[in-house]
Amino acid sequence: MNETMSPLQASTLPIYTDNAAWYGAEMAKRSDWLVELDADDRAELEAAMADALLRSIDLVTLAEADFPLPTLGPKLKIIRREILHGRGFVLLRGWPSTQYTIEENACVFRGVGVYLGEALSQNAKGHILGHVANLGLDYSDPAARGYQTNVNLNFHTDGGDIVGLMCIRPSKAGGLSRLCSSTTIWNEITRRRPDLAHVLMAPYCFSRIGEVRPGQERFFRSPIFQPCAGRMIAVLIPSFIEKAQAFEEVPRLTPQQIEAIQLVGELADDSAIRLDMDFRPGDMQFLCNHSIFHSRTAYEDWPEVERRRHLLRLWVSSEDGPEIPANLTTEFQGCTASNRPDGIRIPGVQLVAPLQPT
Repeated sequence: MNETMSPLQASTLPIYTDNAAWYGAEMAKRSDWLVELDADDRAELEAAMADALLRSIDLVTLAEADFPLPTLGPKLKIIRREILHGRGFVLLRGWPSTQYTIEENACVFRGVGVYLGEALSQNAKGHILGHVANLGLDYSDPAARGYQTNVNLNFHTDGGDIVGLMCIRPSKAGGLSRLCSSTTIWNEITRRRPDLAHVLMAPYCFSRIGEVRPGQERFFRSPIFQPCAGRMIAVLIPSFIEKAQAFEEVPRLTPQQIEAIQLVGELADDSAIRLDMDFRPGDMQFLCNHSIFHSRTAYEDWPEVERRRHLLRLWVSSEDGPEIPANLTTEFQGCTASNRPDGIRIPGVQLVAPLQPT
């Protein structure tokens, strides 16, 4: 313990023992987070997809009524609760994405998503359907987003309540998906370095990388860890913290802040704490943005354009999501009609669901 930290100060820090606090080494031995789609599930998805496309249903406005899943739908509602209020993630496996067009796969992914909540804009262009693919951008560019590159990504959070990924095609090598419980990271820091736990509960400055609503500053402030209603809620985007340091109006990070965020990264990358997943074509991963940190290893793509790594992404807001600190819908994001985080919503920008990376 830091010698300036009194036992009383350390004892005031909460430790969490709910299902959101898990260790990857133990989780890897379990299979309850892996849901295999059976023949009936796949048939329902295909029928709903074919009907929605036949009727030219807009993927932006797609709703449950447009995508009926009589038996899979109720299963997805149970899965949604596990994502939001249980261990925080699930992997759906068994959809044969290579047999379908990008439009058909996008429709299936959005169709599954409507059972989890409301699709949100993921950037200033109003994209509710994201594309994770290497566009050859330089990640050091202040406006570049990690999902547009093939570099290793640090553990981070995104927007909304649930983040979803669908693998259309994996890479030639690398691109491993990694998850960890942010609640477990908090518990470990509290036990090992309570002095830094207090630092992480104070605000950091994050760049908005140019995605600014009227009246907003070009950066936002948020603690990395905030207790709320018996849970620990986390916000972590290391690249946005680093890019905010280029703004003259943003205070310089203190040595303690730098040490604290480095410790978060080191713990998240611990093989006993993180869980690795190697995506197969058709895999759909969904995670709770408030209790899971996720990352990706660097990857090598195929030389042929048609074989290159391509994932679809959703940000979802769920009416029955966990209670969250007010600053997540006042300072970080705005809020939906149901008072949930609304992603990156720029007034006047129409929501769209592009079928190709841009």
